[in-house]
Order: sequence, then C-alpha cells, then structure tokens
Amino acid sequence: MPSLDSPLNSSPAQTPRAVFWLMLLSVAFLSANMRAPIVVLGAIAPVIQKALGISEAHIGWLGAIPMLMFALAAFVSPKIGKRFGNGNTLIMALVVLIVGIILRSVWTSWTGFLVGTVLLSLAIGFANTLVAPLIKERTPKNIALLTAVYSLSMALAAGVASGIVLPLAKVVGWQWALGGWAGLSVIALLIWLVLRFVAVKSDKVVKHAGVTQASQSSEHTVHQLNRSAAPAPPVSIWRSPVAWQLAMFLGLQSLLYYTIASFLPSIVVAKGLTQIQGGSIGSIFQFVAPLVIVVMTLLIRRGISIQTVAIALALFNAVGIFGIAYLPVNLAWLWSACMGIACTGIFTLTIMLFSLRTYTPHQASQLSGMVQTIAYLIAFLGPFGAGWLHELTHGWEMPLLLILVLTALNVIIAWFVSRPIMIDGQPV
Repeated sequence: MPSLDSPLNSSPAQTPRAVFWLMLLSVAFLSANMRAPIVVLGAIAPVIQKALGISEAHIGWLGAIPMLMFALAAFVSPKIGKRFGNGNTLIMALVVLIVGIILRSVWTSWTGFLVGTVLLSLAIGFANTLVAPLIKERTPKNIALLTAVYSLSMALAAGVASGIVLPLAKVVGWQWALGGWAGLSVIALLIWLVLRFVAVKSDKVVKHAGVTQASQSSEHTVHQLNRSAAPAPPVSIWRSPVAWQLAMFLGLQSLLYYTIASFLPSIVVAKGLTQIQGGSIGSIFQFVAPLVIVVMTLLIRRGISIQTVAIALALFNAVGIFGIAYLPVNLAWLWSACMGIACTGIFTLTIMLFSLRTYTPHQASQLSGMVQTIAYLIAFLGPFGAGWLHELTHGWEMPLLLILVLTALNVIIAWFVSRPIMIDGQPV
C-alpha cells in the first residue's frame, strides 16, 4: 500500500520542494485541529453544563478523557503506523476527528458529547504520535522549522478558539460554535490526501536516483539524526532512562496544561472576574505561544543550550501557577502568559527531542509513542483530580497547591531531560 512514508528511512535525503511545501501546509492545518476542539471546553464549560444538565465533575471528566485517549493512541499508533504507513494512518485519524467533532455537536446529550469527545480525542492522539516521525522522514533537514510550525499553528488555533467560542456561542449557539471546527479538519484532510499522492510519486523518483545525502538540522543533527548509513543501534525504548525522563517532563507539563485549559476561566471568575474576562485570560494562555515558539526555535538554532531553555521554561510554569494561586487576580493575565510560554515551549521542545535524540524515523515513532503514553496517563489526573478536589473542598486552593508542587518538581526533571545524550545514552 503506498503511503507518505519514505522507503529511505535509513538515510534521509534532500526533500523535494513540492513535498516540503505540502508538508508545511499539512502540518500547519493538522495541528490547528489538535488542541482547539479540546481547549474550547474550558471557555464554554458553563454553557455546556447548563445545556446538558451536567455538573463540574462531568466537565472534569470531559477534560480528562482526552488524556486517556491520547495515552491509548500513543501506545498502539506506532504498531499501526508501521503496519499501514504513518501517513495512511494519519489520514484515517483525520476522518475519525471530523466524525467526532460533528457528533459532539449534533448528538445533544451527555452521552453524545462524551462519545464525540472520545472519538476526536483518539484521533488527535494518533496525530500527536505520528507527526514527529513523519517530519523526520519527509523533511529531515527542517526538523526544527516544521516542529515550530506544528506548535505555532496548534497554539494559534487554540488561542483563537478559546477567545471566540463563548461570544460565538451566544450568536449562533454552542453546537455551531463547536461543530464549525469540522470545516478546518476537512481542509486538513484534503491537503494530506494531496501530499500522499505527491509524496508517493516523489519517492519513486528519489529511489530511482539513489539519493543518499545525509541531512542536517539544529544542534549538531548530522551526529544526532543519522551518524552513519549503518543500522541504528538496538534500543529498548521502555528501558531507556532518557525516554522515562522525557515522559515525566511532558507528563507534568501536560497535567498543568489541560487542567489550566479546562479550569482557568472558572478559577479567575471565582476570584472576581467576569465570564468574558475569564475567557480572555484563557486566550492569553494560548496566544503567547507564537512568540515563544519563534524565539525558542531561533535560540536553539543559534546554539543556545537546550538545557538552559528547558530549565527556564519549567521555571516559568512554577511562577505562573504561583501567581494564579496566591497573587492578586488583576495580574492574572501575566500569570496566564507565564504558563502559556512554558507549556508551549516544553511541548515544542519535547516533540523536537523525539527526532533529535533518535537515529531513525521508526525509533522516533517508538519514542514518541512511549513518552506520550506515559505523559497523558499522568496528565489525566489533572482535570479529573482538579474537578474532584474543587467539589470536595469548595475552592481552588488545594488543586492549585498540588499543581505548584508538581511544577516545581518539573524544574529538576528539566535538567535531566535536556542533557545532550541520545536515546541509548551515548553523548550527542
């Protein structure tokens, strides 16, 4: 079965121009669908609660279920991607995503919203895992650039969605405000289908030409991505300390991200802001992403230590959650920005490391699957636990304190995870 997956995995080649630009567009439109359908829930939660007659605990479940689906998809997607091709699997995931978004809007009950959320989350989970190896396969010379576009588009779409969904729901109804994102998913699907066709033709040309040029990327990637044409050293991903450190790093970041995305508007409203102001604070959490992605990518490409970047980002998370928990609510925009900078930066850096710390696309897929399986199981505890603790204690003090402790722990993990070593423990 033809697919997007290059047959030249062992030796990355020069990317044809048409494939590069289609890959750029494909990644941009795909990633625009990968957070927006989930983060909008935080901004529109009171409307959904009233419309469906559900409690805050139900909202907590809706915020937590995506983490379980992400973990499940991350666990099975490397094997499915290897069997059917990463590109073909991703195309099918987009079809499921479209179905999930539409179903959540037209089946107006708790059951319908739940089933739609499960489907779209499972589809996003497959995309989460498969994007990194596809970038490594298709654009091995532009890993940092494509990863930045991936994170940038994801953050911009999530920020726009978070900011406009509540005002839009008041004009056209919450079903259209949520279901309208299916249109963007359809566009993404069409672009990936075109890329599939063009990439298959390109593979035939590349294979015939015998292109075997080594690729380069950021942070000495000739040494990192493909040290030689020899087979990559065998590595048990599940026994690799580097993999487990990455899993904890991304897991604690994701726990904070999805908890804040689900509850930040409710937290600041409880502290005295209006619902509209709460939605705006949630948008700031998303909208700072473009700046940090561009700056971080430039810094890394210019030789700034990844370890310095990782520790700084983890500290931003701790400062942000401390400010939201204990400092005046009139500075909520600043603390929201701090957390937005950190969450976006850590996510982008981790996706980058899937490629930079492995030797082959298949190894990157394995690492991505393992790390995201563990990370999203950890993240699941965030929205679910925060919602449960809030109902139990009738306040946000205890949930915020626990998250603060975990973010402080992630500063230490940041030091370990960002050391310049490959997945097998060898120095970069």
